[in-house]
Amino acid sequence: MAGRARAPAAYVEEFSFVNPLVKYLLFFFNMLFWVISMVMVSIGVYARLMKHAEAALACLAMDPAILLIVVGVLMFLLTFCGCTGSLRENICLLQTFSSCLTVVFLLQLAAGILGFVFSDKARGKVSEFFNNAIVHYRDDLDLQNLIDFGQKEAVINTMCGQGMQARNYSEAGKVIYTNGCIDKLVNWLHSNLFSLGGVALGLAIPQLLGILLSQILVNQIKDQIRLQLYNQQHRADPWY
Repeated sequence: MAGRARAPAAYVEEFSFVNPLVKYLLFFFNMLFWVISMVMVSIGVYARLMKHAEAALACLAMDPAILLIVVGVLMFLLTFCGCTGSLRENICLLQTFSSCLTVVFLLQLAAGILGFVFSDKARGKVSEFFNNAIVHYRDDLDLQNLIDFGQKEAVINTMCGQGMQARNYSEAGKVIYTNGCIDKLVNWLHSNLFSLGGVALGLAIPQLLGILLSQILVNQIKDQIRLQLYNQQHRADPWY
């Protein structure tokens, strides 16, 4: 009785379900954001160290440097899982990366939807944030520069409004802020919805790409593991 056809040994040993293109594309994708996260952390730490001790402890919650550090550290840990998991073909790290990235994407999506559905509450939260920022305006130089930059991008304000009460609304609007910061922000958002949608899409595409590549690589690694187990189980077969 004729035996089964035997596959070439070299082909059996060299064949792999893991696609190098997917593997290294995911690695370099995470490496890029890993470097960006380190830059963010470095800038945040430098900004914190350059402040006086009293100013550094005055308002931690409103400090832009703290925000940079927190976001940078979270991005660093997330991209570290992606880099190491793809390079070492580690399913646990890749699943962690994919799950965390999915959670971040869903949170961003939920925040955007809730912001439109509950626009009044969102506006109240934004107002509360701005009020707290104004209260601590003099406590943090970075916060002060950030607020000043936002105001300079809107309308020129000179002489602290001196003599403006004698002018009508349209004339005063050329010199001072006749609308509050929140109204100005809301009007800007409404007039730039398409641009904001493009920015949101631009942020979503890398996240979805990372989730897709990681899941593809996880499935390929699982197939490769099953192939190796199959080969080990049949090595003792004289007809293999």
